[in-house]
Amino acid sequence: MNPQVVLFGANGFLGRYMARHYQRQGREVVCVARHRDGWSGDGMFLEWDGCSVGPWALALEGAERVVNLAGRSVNCRYDERNRREIMESRLASTRVIGEAIAACKVPPKLWMNSSTATWYRHAEDVPQDEWTGEPGEGFSVGVAQAWEEAFFAARVPGATRKVALRTSMVLANETGTVFDVLRHFTRRGLGGRMGKGTQRVSWIHMDDFLAAVDFIAGDPLLDGVFNVSAPVSPTNAGMMRAFREQQGAPFGLPASEWMLELGARWLGTETELVTKSRWADPRRLREAGFRFRWPQIDAALADLEGRVGLEAFFYQPDRRSAGVRVWTPGKKIAAGCR
Repeated sequence: MNPQVVLFGANGFLGRYMARHYQRQGREVVCVARHRDGWSGDGMFLEWDGCSVGPWALALEGAERVVNLAGRSVNCRYDERNRREIMESRLASTRVIGEAIAACKVPPKLWMNSSTATWYRHAEDVPQDEWTGEPGEGFSVGVAQAWEEAFFAARVPGATRKVALRTSMVLANETGTVFDVLRHFTRRGLGGRMGKGTQRVSWIHMDDFLAAVDFIAGDPLLDGVFNVSAPVSPTNAGMMRAFREQQGAPFGLPASEWMLELGARWLGTETELVTKSRWADPRRLREAGFRFRWPQIDAALADLEGRVGLEAFFYQPDRRSAGVRVWTPGKKIAAGCR
């Protein structure tokens, strides 16, 4: 059999792209989620409830890698109910996957668990790396810390390597994502700085996210925590300037704190998603030799503009031979057959 990858939360934004990515690599893909809505159709689909061991656990036997992306979206208002669901969905899913791995006769070689670059303190002065970065404060940070504690506390066989992915904002041109929202704001003349505009924005192109995960998985000596983020984190003002240049917008109205709060309430989200400074430095990836294809935001936005949706993102045109050009005495160069 081909190497098997088991994806939890496979019907979410990252899950869809990872499933298609591994399917194209020729791997056996098992997608696990609460429901089929959003599933890309790649691989085999299994349902779970996110908190108890079920038939899906059989898929973990001898798996090459297990990737847990499960967790309620943070794109909501942080009322008591949503806070509870955000926290419990991450902790419960992580714990039950750990229990299932512990019960395997042939445990998976690798368990990668989502985390978030929100783990770090609000930083505008110095980048935060895995070795020297300082934890922040607040609800989002508390979720990140509890999530990682549950992951590393899970008692699994020593043969299963553990990696926590502190992932920053992943960019792909898909409806409802950060890229899509900021792009539409920019086209409507609202692409100015948000808040002070000096807050750092950690991001990563979807190409580099997928490549970074594969890079870490491919080295058996890499474990622990990794920042999965581009090496250059612009300020919010700089990122919005890049969006304006890409969209050809001559201007962008800035949004003050109170305007952001009104907009966040209308959209049913929180202002901290755009006002908190996140400056995650992918130091461990850099030192391990990973090379980013899209280190700069300008080039990344230009590339994504023409790759709308999952199908277009992975589309590769047929590469047909242009033929052999043959020189004939007394004649011009003739093109060979295509």
